[in-house]
Amino acid sequence: MNDTSSKIYNLLEWITRFAYVNLLWIGFTLVGGILFGLFPATIAMFAITRDWLRGKPDIPIFPSFWKYYKHDFFKGNRLGIIIFLIAALIGIDFFFIQSITNESYAWLSIPLFAFMLLFILFLLFLFPSFVHYDVKVIQLMKNALLIMLINPLHSFLILIGLVSSYFLMKFIPALYFIFGGSIYAFICMWLALHAFQKIEQQKTI
Repeated sequence: MNDTSSKIYNLLEWITRFAYVNLLWIGFTLVGGILFGLFPATIAMFAITRDWLRGKPDIPIFPSFWKYYKHDFFKGNRLGIIIFLIAALIGIDFFFIQSITNESYAWLSIPLFAFMLLFILFLLFLFPSFVHYDVKVIQLMKNALLIMLINPLHSFLILIGLVSSYFLMKFIPALYFIFGGSIYAFICMWLALHAFQKIEQQKTI
């Protein structure tokens, strides 16, 4: 096999891996009834992605995904309940402010939108932190929030990466179904690992 053929083969292999993990993410989310499957399946997808980025590209995908899914099913759902409650409170506040016709209360939307932005940035680091640190749920959320706050550049780069991939896939909507979740996991995990390494290096100084 010549060099060009080898590169094409490796590219097709990685495309297949990303598509397969994305399919597993969707499938195991449905297995958990969506509500109870979303967080464990997302955690398993991030754990697989972390393995890839840490030099384990040849791990058996399905057995590894199933192992992570089972192992973190209850912990993932405990985290999911907290996140859903926070999101619900944000949604209630948003609709309440939208229902107010008095313009003198319009300023209330400013801190709400600021909190929504922080919440979104926090979520970008939440799953990478879950699979990287073996801590309890509350400590995990504290870690993700702190890492997000002290790494604004990584937060910005993750947003740029996700927005760019969104517009690229927008031209072929089927790509959302084939690669949407796995690409999201790869971008977040890749940049989050850089943030984690930066923090670990600072600790050793």
